[in-house]
Amino acid sequence: MEVIRAAETWQQAGAYYVRIQAMARKHHITLRQEFDEHDTPETKYIVILDEDFPVATARVYPLDETRAMIGRVVVLPEYRHRGIGTLAVAESEKWLRDLGFRTAVVESRDNKVEFYRQMGYEETGDELIEGDTFRCIRMTKDL
Repeated sequence: MEVIRAAETWQQAGAYYVRIQAMARKHHITLRQEFDEHDTPETKYIVILDEDFPVATARVYPLDETRAMIGRVVVLPEYRHRGIGTLAVAESEKWLRDLGFRTAVVESRDNKVEFYRQMGYEETGDELIEGDTFRCIRMTKDL
């Protein structure tokens, strides 16, 4: 597996491909719902490749000067349960530290909370977030 910090259009396209294949199609999410105001040419994406083929991604963007969001963590179904999602989050955290952020924030789907707990995230105590597609719980981790 190769981890890249997407800096070019073709690399961002890999992130979009994984999201369309593994989330939009599977959960019948429209492209308008999947790609929101946080998907811009300046948005940062981790892309994990298996022999030049994109198999996982994560999106990161700043919330303020010290906190940044890690979101849209997606692994193609045939690559799940191999630690690749954990790798995507860990690489996102590393990138955020390199950029000077002190806290990572995730909005975990309610059925994925344990995944993030195992990586050191804690619920913030905020109420459940009812989005267009999933119910989510906000969690944070000091970097």
